[in-house]
Amino acid sequence: MKDIYQNCPLFENEQYLLRLISYEDLADLLKVYSDPKSVPLFNSDNCNGDDFHYTTMERMRQAIDFWLWEYGNRMYVRMSIIDKGTRCAVGTTELFVRTATDYFTDCLLLRLDLRSDFERSMAIEEILGLIFEQALPYFPCKMIATKAIPVATQRIEALKRLGFVPTEEKVIGHGGIEYGDYFVKAN
Repeated sequence: MKDIYQNCPLFENEQYLLRLISYEDLADLLKVYSDPKSVPLFNSDNCNGDDFHYTTMERMRQAIDFWLWEYGNRMYVRMSIIDKGTRCAVGTTELFVRTATDYFTDCLLLRLDLRSDFERSMAIEEILGLIFEQALPYFPCKMIATKAIPVATQRIEALKRLGFVPTEEKVIGHGGIEYGDYFVKAN
C-alpha cells in the first residue's frame, strides 16, 4: 500500500498539478482564502470555528503551518491546486479517511477550496477527476464524501456528473454537532 504521509507525490493532468501545500503558495492562497465569493463555499465542518477567511499574509502562513503540522501527524493531507497555465495556486484540497461511529466511517472526506473564478463545473470536474484517478489509491475506503451547500450550483452539477448523490446523513462532529449538505459516492 502506498503511504501518502511518507512521501507526498505530485498528481497532475494537462490543466492542474496537485502537490503538498507549500509556503511558496502563500500569496496565491491568500487570494483564495480572502475571496468573499469563495469563503461561504468552504467546508469548515468540525474545524473548531475556523471559517477559513484569511485576510493577512500572517494568518495565511499560520494556516499553512497548521496544515503541514497535521500532515506530519498523519491527520490529513492538504494539497495546493496549481493551474498549470498560470503556475498559480487556485485552491487546495484536503483528503483523509475518516473513522467514526456515524455513517461516514471508512470514508474519504474530501474538502475542496477554490478561488471563485474556478468554482465552475468543468474546472471542478477536472480537479476531482484528477484526484479520483491518481490520489484515490492512497486512501483505501468504502466511499467518498464531500460537502456542497445548496448555493454551490456549479459544484453540485459537477458532483452529480461524477456519480455523487446527495445524502440526508449527517457527519457527527466534536460534541455531537451534526453537519449536513454532503454528497457521497461508493468507492
